[in-house]
Amino acid sequence: MNHFSVSSVSPQLIAHLSNPWAQVGIFMVASALMIWRLQAIEGKGFEGTVLGTLIMPYCSGFANLVFAYVMSREGGKGTTVIENCLVNNVTNLTLILGLATLFFGGKAVVKAKGSKGVKPKAAPKVQPQAQRLNQLEMLFTLVALFLFTGTLWALAKDGVLDFYDGLVLVGLFLFWQVLHVFEILKNNVRKSRSFQWTILIDLMLIGVAAYGVYFSVNFLVDWLNTVKSPYIGAKDLGWLSGILMVVPNAFIALYYGFVGRQDIVLSSQVGDGHICIPMCIGLFALFDPIHIPSFFQVGIYVIAAAAVLHFLSIAALGRLPRLLAVVLVVGYGVFVYTGVVQA
Repeated sequence: MNHFSVSSVSPQLIAHLSNPWAQVGIFMVASALMIWRLQAIEGKGFEGTVLGTLIMPYCSGFANLVFAYVMSREGGKGTTVIENCLVNNVTNLTLILGLATLFFGGKAVVKAKGSKGVKPKAAPKVQPQAQRLNQLEMLFTLVALFLFTGTLWALAKDGVLDFYDGLVLVGLFLFWQVLHVFEILKNNVRKSRSFQWTILIDLMLIGVAAYGVYFSVNFLVDWLNTVKSPYIGAKDLGWLSGILMVVPNAFIALYYGFVGRQDIVLSSQVGDGHICIPMCIGLFALFDPIHIPSFFQVGIYVIAAAAVLHFLSIAALGRLPRLLAVVLVVGYGVFVYTGVVQA
């Protein structure tokens, strides 16, 4: 009878884990685990756009935080972090939201009690007041996007983001999060509701998933820095990592778009952008000055233009029309062509 020893299994396991595609798989599984438990948390004291702006961004955007941390260990990688964050935000606001709107429509449906998991066409009728409140919450989230992006643009006018610029960016983000914490507390008081203790189990599972994300991102960064290929290499790290790290956001958009929660689709994508700008960039600047690349202006303008289109559509129509979705997807194609093909 054959017996498998640790010494015989370990090299095989190490060989499998050393495959970059295996690490991409770990990244996907860990991200899916995060999203699964986050969806469960919604019924335990977190609801609607608050879920999308306060909880989900930390999980879908955790990989970006890890990436900024890994880059800070090497020093002088601020340009790569800027690229990662800009690509992430542009992809969220154009490609992901555009495709979600094309597939599922852009009307924000407020889920009534007992309608969990109901498709849009079978959802109960929503009260006009609740729909209006939901619309205002989405507009408020977009206003924060204008504030964060505009602040970054202003601080970067001198070509460098230093320690004090980082303090401003991180401080803005933390203030935004505190606002939402108090909103949750006030909402729970109004409804005479408290947090369920099982949320601790969910947070533990999210912690396990977070480590999986860290493990895979750290490996992929090291691998890309050493790979010798005429097609990809260390110079493409910002773009490739930025695109890879929106995959969890795509899962969120597909799931919540399917069940008719376009309010969470929008707030989660915009909220993930808040993690990148200002949090990731601000944290990196605290430890290592960032020299602004020439590509920065293009990325900021695309983000601002997409945010304006979203804001005007929601303010005037209460939804994202499919025609706008086509414009967003085409705009993303132009963005990639300008940044990659013509670079």
